[in-house]
Amino acid sequence: MSTLPVIAAFDGSDDSLRALDWALDAARGRGAPLRVVHVRQYAARMPADVEVARLPETEDDPVLALARAHVAGAPDVEYVGPEGTPSAVLPELGADAQLLVLGSRGRGGFASLLLGSNGLAAARDAACPVVVVPRPGREVDDAPPQEPGPRVVVGLNVDGPDDATLAFAFEEAARRAARLQVVAAYPWPLQLWAGAAGELLPTGIDQDAVESEVRTLAEGFLAPHRRRHLGVRTEPHVAPGDAAAQLVAHSQGADLVVVGRHRRRLLAPARMMGSVTHAVLLHAASPVAVVPPAPPEE
Repeated sequence: MSTLPVIAAFDGSDDSLRALDWALDAARGRGAPLRVVHVRQYAARMPADVEVARLPETEDDPVLALARAHVAGAPDVEYVGPEGTPSAVLPELGADAQLLVLGSRGRGGFASLLLGSNGLAAARDAACPVVVVPRPGREVDDAPPQEPGPRVVVGLNVDGPDDATLAFAFEEAARRAARLQVVAAYPWPLQLWAGAAGELLPTGIDQDAVESEVRTLAEGFLAPHRRRHLGVRTEPHVAPGDAAAQLVAHSQGADLVVVGRHRRRLLAPARMMGSVTHAVLLHAASPVAVVPPAPPEE
């Protein structure tokens, strides 16, 4: 059986060059072929009597020629130039890939955007994990001190953990010989609405008890993955506060941050990323992997 490729979305921009380098390293680490994709957008509709210049064939595509020159000498690389809308074509290509890699922005759009529409669409809709590579030099606030060495960060929601996200994070940490930081945030202080007064009142629940319960749940979810990856050193970080802010803070200097995508719901069948995943994509200083949820059990 052939190995599914790692796909690098490429449009010739500096962001896509960084994504191409990241994808090439990922393909080598996985022993997988690399597929470089330049989605050539449809020409605008013109009157029937106006001749529209055809886009070049794949072999003569100057954008793919730039990619060929950039990775010259790398083995097992394929170059394809499908036509269509990138935000629609790229997620579809993810059905036949083990990883889809994009830069945070392409050539189009507004220069002030932190994340382009193609990256957003791919992270939301692709069937495979999607890695978005940010621009260098992005700083984050409140980054905790870290010991040197490779590091992967994963977010764990103990109220609704997804096994696929944890499995991907453990595999990446094992592949990189990196330690795995597991960020499990919980809201604090806990408050309840007072119906008559319309005010928020404290619950009287002990914070130490809440943190202990979250830690116990996190350890239980991590246990089967630890048994499968005995060489991966895990560091659970259980703390009160906003999950997105904590993941962004831990992203400084990390090799990769791994987050999950929301599972489809009965009354909301459209694919959704969730506010935490969206915020991490926008602000993390390291590449971010968005992992689709594991199929529901029968």
